[in-house]
Amino acid sequence: MIEETLRELLGAVRGGERTVDDAVAALRGMPFEDLGFAKIDHHRAIRCGFPETILGEGKSPSQMSTIFDRCARTGSNVLATRASAEMFDAVACLQEKAEYHETARTITLRQREAAAPAGTIAIVSAGTSDLPVAEEARVTAELMDQKTAALYDVGVAGIHRLFAHAEVLQTANVAIVVAGMEGALASVVGGLVDCPVIAVPTSVGYGASFGGLAALLSMLNSCASGVTVVNIDNGFGAAHTAALINRRISKA
Repeated sequence: MIEETLRELLGAVRGGERTVDDAVAALRGMPFEDLGFAKIDHHRAIRCGFPETILGEGKSPSQMSTIFDRCARTGSNVLATRASAEMFDAVACLQEKAEYHETARTITLRQREAAAPAGTIAIVSAGTSDLPVAEEARVTAELMDQKTAALYDVGVAGIHRLFAHAEVLQTANVAIVVAGMEGALASVVGGLVDCPVIAVPTSVGYGASFGGLAALLSMLNSCASGVTVVNIDNGFGAAHTAALINRRISKA
């Protein structure tokens, strides 16, 4: 981990084991590493509490594997989103302990022992077609040492399915609601819970859904208080924010 490496380096300078010039040379690669086609922000874990996440879209398998491997060398956990099976095959050649989550389209590598989770993040999806986004959120939250409760296929077309999980919803510290079509589920959940609700519109739906725009606008116009909306299909962003909220609640 970068923080531990930094502490060891400063301790070695203080103890006379390394010179100041040695430390300066070592620190040059710590803020970020320039690979030519990418600049890896190795300090992000110290600033933000979680390492830089790799977006797979637009990258080649070779680029993905190189970036993933360099991130893994710091000893931190590594997460890549929107990743293909071909990207995972390339990554696995360098990091054999990496895992591919097919539905979530993510590649993960856990290298740090998980912290004991406090509180639960409920991840609620309207339909089975929303699972890729919901699973992206779940994988992200769990790699950030969060406890999740997955409530899938509980959309408003059969609202009794949601009510069957009322106890889980009402004990969660944060709820992530993933829905396409008309996006009504976020407003319904917002009216049932006393915790922050992070709504994720998905691009699931027929022509008039405009690739998720209809769900996005519906969620933004929610009549329920406490509903905040992220971008279309952004399960990662929702989970990252939910994890930060849950950490703060747990520290209070």
